[in-house]
Parts: sequence; C-alpha cells; structure tokens
Amino acid sequence: MIRWLRSVLSVSNRPLHDRLTALISAAVAGAVAITGIAAYVITTVAVYDQLDRELIDIAAVTSNWISGDIESMGGLNSDALATANVTVLVIRSDNRTIAPPGATTVLVPSAREMAVARTQTGSSARTGVDTEGVSYRIVAVPLTDGTNHYALVLGRPLQATDEILRILAFSLLTFGLLAVLVAGAIGWVIARSGLEPIQRLTEAVIRVTETDQLEAIEPGGMDELTDLTRSFNTMMSTLASSRERQRRLIGDAGHELRTPLTSLRTNVELLIADDRQGMLPAGARGEILRDIAAQLGEFTQLIGDLVHLSREDKVEAHPEPIDLRDVVNSSVTRAKRRGPGLVFDVQLDPLFLVGEPDSLERAITNLLDNAVKFSPPGGTVTVRLIGDRLRISDEGPGVAEADLPHVFDRFYRSDQARNTPGSGLGLSIVAQTIKAHGGWVKAGRSDTGGAEFTIRLPGSSTPPEGADSGDDEGTVLLPRQTG
Repeated sequence: MIRWLRSVLSVSNRPLHDRLTALISAAVAGAVAITGIAAYVITTVAVYDQLDRELIDIAAVTSNWISGDIESMGGLNSDALATANVTVLVIRSDNRTIAPPGATTVLVPSAREMAVARTQTGSSARTGVDTEGVSYRIVAVPLTDGTNHYALVLGRPLQATDEILRILAFSLLTFGLLAVLVAGAIGWVIARSGLEPIQRLTEAVIRVTETDQLEAIEPGGMDELTDLTRSFNTMMSTLASSRERQRRLIGDAGHELRTPLTSLRTNVELLIADDRQGMLPAGARGEILRDIAAQLGEFTQLIGDLVHLSREDKVEAHPEPIDLRDVVNSSVTRAKRRGPGLVFDVQLDPLFLVGEPDSLERAITNLLDNAVKFSPPGGTVTVRLIGDRLRISDEGPGVAEADLPHVFDRFYRSDQARNTPGSGLGLSIVAQTIKAHGGWVKAGRSDTGGAEFTIRLPGSSTPPEGADSGDDEGTVLLPRQTG
C-alpha cells in the first residue's frame, strides 16, 4: 500500500484530483487497518481472558469435588464433562496423569501444568491440543489430597471461539474494504469539486495562450481558491488594460508622428531638389531649414513625452524631502523665458513632502507652459500654493465644458488647440506624475474665464524634523512682474 501510494504521488503527470483521491483512500485505508487490527487483537484478548476465568472458576469447583477421591476423580464421568463442554485431567508432581473413567480424549500436558503441580501456587493458561490434535484452551490450578501434590487441568475446545473470531476478522476486513471504497469515491468527488476553480484557471490560461483573449473567470464560493480566482481576474483585467493602453499609445503615437514626419520629408525633398536645380527663391532655403529645426524640436519633445509616459506609475527612482515652493519657483523661472511680456502673479505657502523634484518640476512646468501658450499678450498667469493645493490659472479662452473630462487623456487636443504647438501629452504627464505622488489634479475655469488647474499633493506645512527650511518662513510672495 505504501509503495503504491508513493508511486502514485510521485508521478507528476497524473491529475491532481487523482492524486488527492489516492491520498484520501490511502489515509482511510490506513486508519481502517489500524482500527481493525486493534479491534481484532483487543477482542481476541478479551475472549480468551473471559474463557480462562470461566475455566478457572470451573476448576475451583471441580477441585473441591474430587479432592477427597482423586484416583476415581470424585465420580466424574464423560457424560458430566460433556455437559459442561470441558475435558479434565489430573497430573501428579511425579508426572503421573489421571483421566476420568471412560474418557475418549485426553489433554496433552506440558511443563506449565507440571510446574503448577509441583509448586502448588498460581495457575496457568495456554492454548494446546488433545491426543486427537483438536485445539483446546487449557488451564491448570493446584490440587492436593494432603499427601501428594497435583494439578487439576481443564480444557475447552476452541472451535466455537475460533469461529467467532474468524467471523469478526471477515467482518472487519469486509467493512474495512467497503469503507475504503466509499472513502475513495467521496474523496474523488470532493477533490474534483474542490479543484474545479483550479481547473477553470487552467482552462483560462490555456484559452489565453491559444486565443490571446484575456477573459475573466466567474468566481464562486468564499474559500482560498475563490480568492485565487479573483486574483487571476484582477491580473487579467490589469493585462487587458495595459494592452489597451499600449495599443492606444502606439496608435496615437503613430498618428501624431505621421504629420511632422510628412512635413519633414517634404522639406528635405525640397532641399534636395533645390540642390540639384536651384529652384527655390532667395531666402526660402533658410526658412525651410528653420522649419526643419522646429520640426526636430517637436520630435524631441514628443519622444521625450512618450518616454516619460512609458515609465511605471509608481515613484521608484529616488524620492527625497521637497519644499514644493522651490520646485514651483524653478518652474515659474522656466515659464517666464517662454512667455515674455506675461505677468506672473505668484504666492506660495510652505508645503513639504517626499517625492521626485525633477518629475514634479516637469509636471508643473507643463501646466505653466499651457498657461503661457493660451494667455493673451500682457496677460497674467496666477500661481497660488495654499495648504496642500496648488492652483495655476490664466486669462486665456479657457477649457470648454465638453473638453474638461478629456484634457488629461493622451494626445487629446481640443478644437482651439489643434493649431498650437505641442505633442498632446503634457497634461497626461501631469496627471500621471501627480497620481504617482499620491495626489490628484483637475481642470476647471478661473474667475476671469481662463483655464485653471488645481493640484492636490499630500504634505505638511511644517518641515520634517531635522530638515533645513531655509531662511524664509511662512508665505513666499513674489511681486507681480513681467518677463
């Protein structure tokens, strides 16, 4: 059984429910075998012990009866012994035996009975045979007539007792095998039903491999396998979402790259044609070169934005303690160079947090560049950092209500922004960066009708313990000034 079980469990290509069924059947078989053997042994010992006590009680009564006339066995005859279903024999200490008159079978004595006769102490019990080879349960007790020492030996045939024990053994074996078969069947049902979620997972993985379709599995129950199914569905959903984002990014990137590539190719072909035929008027060649340089700059920005968006959504590089005022001031300085003639009204309260200053500066710069792009000449860009909110607003045309839900989508360009430079990825980078820092960003309209972007970042108005907050304390107020 153990060797068979090992062979079953060691074969890895067998179905798991078959191995579990074999394991359950083997466990039940072992338990039944141990229980059956224990029951048989205990019953045998109890039956023989009861038989020995009964024979000793009969021997005590018989010894009192025949002690006065041992030679004639006190008048005992074979009929009386047959009624009691016992055989009697007296053995003297000198090994002389006395049998009842008319006895046809005589017990075969052993050294145990001789020891009882000689020592006159205790009793003995054993399984032996008579002169005809029939099995008997034999007991011996001391017996004396005052002069000689004897042992009174009684025996009872074991045919009935052995038959009872054989029936018991057969019953235990039969019901034990039946229990193993029933346990195996129940184990097969339990294993098959319990492993059904795993089977569904296996079929789902095979289906994904063969069809490349990321389909979820219907969970059922409240056990660990159901949790595994939910985790698998979550993984499928994540993979499907990632695949869709990748497909959309590739499609949008291809669409956005096609226009500048076509324009760049046209300009290069014009330069090649002019080099051969001199067809361009004076000054046109320099204008084309400047156009090519602008297109290359647009390419550089688009590729940089795509690389940035391809990064993981988590902040994993090297987050560090940040005074957000420093990041905003650096972004404002860069925005001033791109928006000459604009007024930047900046008022910053302290906000300390942990994050990546470079990525935060890029995100805030994108918002400021957006404000610069749509601000009218001489317009004002307002920057306010109050509490954990950073607001950037302009005096431009603002964002239409229909465009508000989509302004942070990749490559989304509103109708009024289609003729303006940019990759359409700036606000997507803002949303991704702020989300990676545990915050959020939303778009709206300012009091002047322009666009307003609000960023919320988790932080504190007091610097972390041991950090140098600088010489400035409280609010940083930059005066209104033109670039």
